[in-house]
Amino acid sequence: MQKSDNMESSPRVLTALPVFNEFSHVNPVLDEVVRYASDVLVVDDGSTDGTSDLLKARTDVRVIRHETNRGYGAALITAFDYAVTNGYDVLVTIDCDGQHEPQRIGQLVAACANADVVSGSRYLRSDDVSRAPAERRQINTQITRELNECLGLSLTDAFCGFKAYRVPALAKLSIMEPGYGMPLELWVKAVHQGLRIVEIPVPLIYLDEARSFGGSLDDGGKRLQYYHRVLDRAIADVQASAAADQSQDAECQDSRDAGCRCL
Repeated sequence: MQKSDNMESSPRVLTALPVFNEFSHVNPVLDEVVRYASDVLVVDDGSTDGTSDLLKARTDVRVIRHETNRGYGAALITAFDYAVTNGYDVLVTIDCDGQHEPQRIGQLVAACANADVVSGSRYLRSDDVSRAPAERRQINTQITRELNECLGLSLTDAFCGFKAYRVPALAKLSIMEPGYGMPLELWVKAVHQGLRIVEIPVPLIYLDEARSFGGSLDDGGKRLQYYHRVLDRAIADVQASAAADQSQDAECQDSRDAGCRCL
């Protein structure tokens, strides 16, 4: 899809929420989101707790339902595809667990005037750090440090789900990771594509510190191993892509030297 990278003064904005079994949160969160966003998409990732019925009763949001639970990353990929296919200028993603403040949507959109990816950070403010669950904060700190060292970034929060993207830039990324580690693949591929990345501070809010990742990922050690696998795969993927591009460039040069036109 070809689209200008120049964002209009009044961009078309889509706000999307990945949702899985959020019966107690989905309506209160959406009631707030629709106050600050006119175009809202909910990706229901196979909910089984009654969330789907609550969504069916709403007329103020669009809903795409995955019949089975594919994963957090897969739900976001569905939102990415929807934003690209429907020609939006900016996509805002916000989680449905009450951690993010919808009144800040406008701030993220405005920051996209000078960036391709605007990521909320819960740790830009030092007074918020002490309120993070210890294990989650420790893993976030380690992965964020490793990302920065590997990619030359200066992130403070690798995993915040409250983000805004310029959709034409987002369309350049091929994201495949279906699980919670998807943001790691996104960072690697965003850097590979030369996207402009900024962070803005957002409050650290944990309504349920015991909230489950599901299955083996509730074990911090296994979750860290999984994140490393995602990161390693993403790096290998962009390295392979770069090598293929170099090979193609060499073939094109050989063809030009032989008097052929290489498209």
